[in-house]
Amino acid sequence: MEPSLADPSSKIQQALQGVRALVFPVDGVLNGPRMTFDSKGGEIISISNRDASALKEALRQGLHVAVISDREAGCFRPVLESLGITALYLGGSSLLDAYEAFRQEYSLDDEVCAYIGDDIADVPVLEKAGFPVTPIDGADYLRNRVGYISAFEGGKGCIREIVEMVLQQQGKWLFTENREP
Repeated sequence: MEPSLADPSSKIQQALQGVRALVFPVDGVLNGPRMTFDSKGGEIISISNRDASALKEALRQGLHVAVISDREAGCFRPVLESLGITALYLGGSSLLDAYEAFRQEYSLDDEVCAYIGDDIADVPVLEKAGFPVTPIDGADYLRNRVGYISAFEGGKGCIREIVEMVLQQQGKWLFTENREP
């Protein structure tokens, strides 16, 4: 999706219609902008329940979901696997390399990938993805480089919003007020 040509009504809807995969990093998007450690240096993780339930629904509805990180972030693995996410690309050399490995493994074109990124390290992936998104608390630098700015912060519902948008546009979100029986 070419951000400069983004039209809130038609370009976004068209991009959402084609999304078959959702990719996002652990840091800044899944867990928000903070890293928390205990007194022994072990990482303490936290993710939004709403994001978690949306990810389960995304998988149930057939979307591919990948979580990437340029650090090991292994403490997230059990939580993500419990949600059903198996496409975990953690500890790679770069976010772009992880994204490309995911696309290649699942034979996906850039156009069908939504990517949520919140910082400058995400720019190479945001430039390739068909639907580039940043949370409302993403780096200001990204605002003119994405097709959509979420109304929610990273770690606080941003993933949920994008999953809902994709599935609603595709007629797969089962939890709308005006859904026909």
